[in-house]
Amino acid sequence: MQMVQALTKRIKTFHFVKNYENLAQVLTDHKLASLGDAYINFIYSMALSNRKGKPSGAKVKGRVLAEALKKAGLRKYMPSRVTRHMLADAAEALAIYAWLHRYVTLEESIAMVEKTEDLVEGLSQLFMTIKDRIKF
Repeated sequence: MQMVQALTKRIKTFHFVKNYENLAQVLTDHKLASLGDAYINFIYSMALSNRKGKPSGAKVKGRVLAEALKKAGLRKYMPSRVTRHMLADAAEALAIYAWLHRYVTLEESIAMVEKTEDLVEGLSQLFMTIKDRIKF
């Protein structure tokens, strides 16, 4: 039991994650977005693997991420002039931030992406869920 508690405590603490005062700060953190890129591609690859019944790897295009972020109603938290690439980075930062802080689990993320054929819709649902759960 002590080993499980020690492992859980260690997992909860990611020393590289900054403290953020609001959602806009999360969405504009470029370093967080770099890690989020790997996370988004992993959950998409896992969702595809589950659908196909065999291991599969894939990358999510920035256009898809930007569209999903907008559809989730999160564009308003970004500066007024942003590129599609900046919106995609924001989506990646949000996804990994939510997982690091346990607002969503890996399994939940995969399930939301997997349940719909439309990737924009699945990611939008994930981002809306995250937005509803995040507390600042």
